Amino acid sequence: MSDSRKGKRPLVADRRYPKKKTAKPAARKAPVKKRRKAPVRKPSRNIFVRLFRWILRLVWWVTWRVGLTVTAAIALAVGYFWTTLPDVNALLDGRARGSVTLLDREGNRFAWRGDQFGGAVMASTVAPGLKDAVVATEDKRFYRHFGVSPRGIASAVRINLREGRGPLQGHGGSTITQQTAKLLCLGVVYDPAEWESEAAYVADCRRGSLQRKAKEAIYAMAMEAKYSKEEILSIYLNRAYMGAGAYGAEAAAQRYFGKPAAMLTPSEGAMIAGLLTAPSRLAPTSDLQRSQDRAATVLRLMGEQGYLSDAEVAKWQNNPANLSPAARRKAGGYFADWVMSTGPEFFTRDTTEDVIIRTTLDQRLQSAAEDALKEVFETKVREGSKAQAAIVVMSADGAVRAMVGGRETRVAGVFNRAIQAQRQTGSAFKPFVYAAALELGYSPLDFVDDEPLTLDIPGSGRWSPRNYTNTYSGRVTLTKALADSLNIPAVKVSESMGRDLVRRVATDFGITGDMADGPALALGASESTLLDMTGAYAGILNGGSSVTPYGLVDLRLQGDDVPLMGTGGGIGERVVQEGAARELIWMMEKVVSEGTGQRAQFGGWQIAGKTGTTQAARDAWFIGFTADYVTGVWMGYDDNTPLTGVTGGGLPTEIWRETMLRVHEGTSPRPLPLQVPERALRQAQQTEPAPQQRQPEVPRTTEGLIETILRDILGGGRSQ
Repeated sequence: MSDSRKGKRPLVADRRYPKKKTAKPAARKAPVKKRRKAPVRKPSRNIFVRLFRWILRLVWWVTWRVGLTVTAAIALAVGYFWTTLPDVNALLDGRARGSVTLLDREGNRFAWRGDQFGGAVMASTVAPGLKDAVVATEDKRFYRHFGVSPRGIASAVRINLREGRGPLQGHGGSTITQQTAKLLCLGVVYDPAEWESEAAYVADCRRGSLQRKAKEAIYAMAMEAKYSKEEILSIYLNRAYMGAGAYGAEAAAQRYFGKPAAMLTPSEGAMIAGLLTAPSRLAPTSDLQRSQDRAATVLRLMGEQGYLSDAEVAKWQNNPANLSPAARRKAGGYFADWVMSTGPEFFTRDTTEDVIIRTTLDQRLQSAAEDALKEVFETKVREGSKAQAAIVVMSADGAVRAMVGGRETRVAGVFNRAIQAQRQTGSAFKPFVYAAALELGYSPLDFVDDEPLTLDIPGSGRWSPRNYTNTYSGRVTLTKALADSLNIPAVKVSESMGRDLVRRVATDFGITGDMADGPALALGASESTLLDMTGAYAGILNGGSSVTPYGLVDLRLQGDDVPLMGTGGGIGERVVQEGAARELIWMMEKVVSEGTGQRAQFGGWQIAGKTGTTQAARDAWFIGFTADYVTGVWMGYDDNTPLTGVTGGGLPTEIWRETMLRVHEGTSPRPLPLQVPERALRQAQQTEPAPQQRQPEVPRTTEGLIETILRDILGGGRSQ
């Protein structure tokens, strides 16, 4: 049997504590570097990121340098403009033209012309309602920006784009400071030698190009650096155009409301502030209702921005501003236009000074004439008629108290039929024929035959005048012939006196138009204006002296006490003897009391006058007077269309009567300065029979005309 342990190692227990071995120092191995895994490259993304970062760095590099450069440039530009800005007081009145203020006979303002400037005001002195309304309407961030409002510009661009316009077209987002810069034309002063006209200068100031806008913004910032907010607002309130020729708040307040800018109510201040967007279109003198509607919107904005309470907004919206009486007359209308045309041009139409003109206008009489014309056309003229009329009221010395140049009385700068329309005078010319006869010694009671008449006119053949009624009255006095406006007796008297004498008498009385050459002169074939005819009748009333109608009493510069010029009219040279003029007034009184002018009678007043109707009734006249006033009325069509059913004794006489009724309201009747012929007195007293009366002879040749005149002058006195 074999031993199973044979050849096997003996069993030995493990050592609990192994022997310590002295370890040999191992050779130091060089550290093995771990090899990194190569990252998965994404070439396109890395390039874009690096490019984006590079661009950002470039943009930042360029931006801060450009920004610094631009800021420096703007600062330099602002600094430059800052050095050019004058003292604020030098900027308050920026007009290139002066103004004309017209005063009536009582010294009250009734009209304005030129560029009105009522005087400098400050933002602190105007009514708070005006100041707050301007800020609320034009620039609600005015007190918070530095001259330019980025928010306002952005809002304006957004609105323009939304409304389909270009970003800079329409709403501009301009601040009050920018608007003031534009009013100052960015410091460029008008120089007539440099600009073709003032209009071209203004157009250049209002250009809206991008370059201009940038310059405007810089100028505005310079203003903000130079002036306080109150000073900038003061400049704006003084220079802004506010319609109807008014520049500045004071002129607008006086023009529309007849009061200083410091006394305006919130509704009045809102109306003026509302004009700033479109002063001509929104002016209350152009359309009061539209102006009131705009003011209501301004009041609402003032409420929304805390300037007014809700109760105050409601109060002033329910009590809108109304025009003063002077403003309602549309800047004085025809009368003011006429006065401006009579003064020296360098002190009226083209004045560079502020001028005050005192006039003869009586505003009560002006209203009387306007109301009378309106009354007759509304009640006695068919609706839709295009017929026109004109009225002149004056004193015996030629001082014009009222003038209406057409049916549209609330106008200015339009055709004035009282002074510009040259029309045939018709029978209204006849008093000058009889004035010539009376001056040569004829009596109002001398006789003339009203019978068919034919005259041989060299170069024209035979001419046969006819009466308006186509009837004949036989033997009539000169007074009866005038009262009934008989044509044939007037021609006979004219031919007997001589046309040259009649023409001279009419011219000396102030009828300046070309006189007719033929015998139709006596029938008013000549042309004249209503103003000249009324002035000629005033010469009859004042006793036979010529009259130059006038409206300008004196002219002075604003602030001066001594006038530069005085009255440009009045009583002139004697034309006929006073006795002849007084007898002519007696004859003309019979026209109204017994003849064609009977419709003119009113209130127990003695009235003298004469009707006139031209061929085919193209013109109808009535000119007459009381002891106090002379009034002339013309009626017709501008295109010479014949009037239908109208004569001088009809509608013109009724217009005259309605005018004079109002003119004499509240006064007691006074007698005319007439002279009753001695023969008429004797006949009335039946003290003696009337002597044989003579009648004018009608010469058929020039020799006969001269012989008649010489016989009258040398051999015959006044027939009694």
